[in-house]
Amino acid sequence: MEALETVEVDSPKVACDGARGALGHPRVYLNMGDKGFVDCPYCDRHYTLKTGAKADVGH
Repeated sequence: MEALETVEVDSPKVACDGARGALGHPRVYLNMGDKGFVDCPYCDRHYTLKTGAKADVGH
C-alpha cells in the first residue's frame, strides 16, 4: 500500500484534483475549518495548514 501524501498549504481552503492529470479525479474544494487539516475524500491526500499561516478573512 502506498503511503498517503501530506501537503502543507498556506490557506485553510484547498482544491484537489488528484494531481495525476487524466488519471486524477474530479476537482473538489475542501475547507479545513478550525481543524487545521483536511483529507481528500477521493485520493486521501492529507492537507495541513503551515505553521503560522492565517485563516482566510472574508467569504
